[in-house]
Amino acid sequence: MSTVTLDRRSFLRVSALAGGGLVIAAYFEPIGDLLAQGRGAAAPLVPNAFIKIAPDGKVTIIGKNPEIGQGIKTTLPMLIAEELDVDWKTVTVEQGDLDTVKYGTQSAGGSTAVPGNYDSHRRIGAAARQMLVAAAATSLNVPEAELTTASGRVTHAGSKRSLGYGELADKALTMTPPDPASVKLKDPKDFKIIGQRIPGVDLDGIVTGKPLFGIDITVPGMLYAVYEKCPVFAGKVGAVANLDQIKAIPGVTHAFPIEGGTIANASGLLSGVAIVANKWWTAQTARQQLKVTWNEGSAATDNSTAFEKKANEMAPTLPAQPTRADGDVEAGFKGAAKVVEAAYAYPFLNHAQIEPMSAVASFKDGKVEIWAGTQTPANGRMIVAQTLGIDAANVTIHMVRMGGAFGRRLYNEHLVEAAAISKAAGAPVQLRWTREDDMAHDMFRPGGFHFLKAGVDASGKLVAWRNHFITFTSNGQNATNSSGMGAGEFPARFVPNYALFTSMIPFTVPTGAMRAPGSNAIAFVMQSFLDELANAAGKDPLEFRLALLSGPLVVPPPPPPPDPNAAPGAGRGGGGGQPGWDPARMRGVLELVRDKSGWGTRKLPQGTAMGVAFHFSHQGHFAEVAEVSVDASKRVKVNKVWVAGDIGRQIINPLKAEAQAHGSVIDGLSHLMGFEITIVNGRVKQTNFGEYEPVRMRFAPRDIEVHFRTTDNNPTGLGEPALPPILPAVCNAIFSATGTRVRSLPLSKHGFRWA
Repeated sequence: MSTVTLDRRSFLRVSALAGGGLVIAAYFEPIGDLLAQGRGAAAPLVPNAFIKIAPDGKVTIIGKNPEIGQGIKTTLPMLIAEELDVDWKTVTVEQGDLDTVKYGTQSAGGSTAVPGNYDSHRRIGAAARQMLVAAAATSLNVPEAELTTASGRVTHAGSKRSLGYGELADKALTMTPPDPASVKLKDPKDFKIIGQRIPGVDLDGIVTGKPLFGIDITVPGMLYAVYEKCPVFAGKVGAVANLDQIKAIPGVTHAFPIEGGTIANASGLLSGVAIVANKWWTAQTARQQLKVTWNEGSAATDNSTAFEKKANEMAPTLPAQPTRADGDVEAGFKGAAKVVEAAYAYPFLNHAQIEPMSAVASFKDGKVEIWAGTQTPANGRMIVAQTLGIDAANVTIHMVRMGGAFGRRLYNEHLVEAAAISKAAGAPVQLRWTREDDMAHDMFRPGGFHFLKAGVDASGKLVAWRNHFITFTSNGQNATNSSGMGAGEFPARFVPNYALFTSMIPFTVPTGAMRAPGSNAIAFVMQSFLDELANAAGKDPLEFRLALLSGPLVVPPPPPPPDPNAAPGAGRGGGGGQPGWDPARMRGVLELVRDKSGWGTRKLPQGTAMGVAFHFSHQGHFAEVAEVSVDASKRVKVNKVWVAGDIGRQIINPLKAEAQAHGSVIDGLSHLMGFEITIVNGRVKQTNFGEYEPVRMRFAPRDIEVHFRTTDNNPTGLGEPALPPILPAVCNAIFSATGTRVRSLPLSKHGFRWA
């Protein structure tokens, strides 16, 4: 995460609302002189300012980042409102459009919103409050030091006079914006909003079915579009046998092939056939009648079964150079009292967000306006501009709420396709993917293979660990997006003799970041194999982990290399080698989850057991315990899950924090049992949720108990880190209950099903 440097000239801009009032916008890049517009200036409404205070005292705060269900549209404005010193019930929150000049980075991914904005958003609110206090001091002719603020009013206790923020808005326009570094922030003990359980600002709209999502957007003159692409990635249109017949269908206004853009990546414009109609169902029905011949290309040779066979063939032959080597791993094996070997694997996954990809685009006079859910709107703007051959300044993106994403909307093909179709059709269009489109044309969470060998000494201490990790490459040099593994991944540095070897299988189908990228699969492998070693050592699994975390570190982690395939905003998902990983903090959450779950002290019925796991992901330290029952028919019931996390000194909104942990656990259970993408001749075999089944509500744990350990560290995010530990925790519990060790996912491949 880059550090943002703020100074007074680049931090604030003050202007007037049309009709009076105060607008305060914060800037994260130097923009030249501050603009101050005095009382009576007929300035237009500035929709992208962070704070708007109207003459009647009403306060509007803009949420700058994309909202995908993580609650950031509520959380970031809470920071501003707290330091502004207004009552939350009086605040209206509006979603900001893409404007990186005003807002800096606007993205959703990598659990970066809180650590990236916690300080700056508080300072925005504090600076506005200080200007209002200065205005009140002038109006009341008293020293600023004698004034206090609360509930949107400035009060002088000595004279018992007070003024509302709305009354002070015009006067505040004349005040010099303060140096952001000098503004006084509240002591956390005085927080009235931060730390409160505040419902999401869109909750009423969601419950009552208001049009909040991309799929709901309509604009005047809008038509509806579908886009048929080759079922094999990057295949091209060869010929369309019945294009004239499609055009003649009543309601169809346009039907045309698109060659594809010049952007050589999966987020660009791929070749396909667009159909535009006055109703979406008309376009979709016409699409089903298309007769297209495809030039499938090289991806047609990709096959899941062939990958597995190839990995098993490659496993015995280690690369000449290790990715990392500490000590002498072969000598460590020779000196070990027990040596354990195991092969682990995990499949490709689809993001399976509830709202399919969609976008509305209106191209006119060399400019395009887009309404879409995107986690990386700035990247989307760039790709659209390059594809259409226009300047990025001529691309306007309105951000709308997303019905889930989990990393899928880090990639912006839907924006590019909608813009290209609108340009060709000469009309605004809403492009809407089907569920089948989403299944076939994802940026898939990559699969992977780990061939592990480790040894423990006579005292049960882990003394040697070797991993031959086999992943995928599209260029012969780098792992595909999110398929790599860092050299510092746990348990590197905690084992005196450690070696990681990496091999890669050529692959064409696109991969991408999924919630807790990398970690969502790696945690399953590492924490499951640790359980195997604890069992071999005759140690309690939780105490074995605590002992491992208490040992001396071998060497510092190497700096993580840049990932040339990483999507903007995706963050880094690796574990123990990443900056911020603290063994003491991890021990703390393990001890917390041990105590809260009653680990080792509860008497459980036959067929029921507890499993534990931990993982460091996206700056969050998390440990989880799952209580699981398995019957004779291999029906699995996750009875309860305990989650313990350390994300720093402040939980901004406990309601949303708990919801993120709950959602991570349930999302992880879907990864565990029902999710697997199978590739056959470059095609995805699964087409809908009937073949790719998320965990149903009736199978979810009856209780997910979340606890946060407060430590003196800067606050970090929650979108990802609670997910990875649940997979190994459940698998480890299954082993304890049945004696069956699961080494590949999903569980359904091994005869398990939800009870």
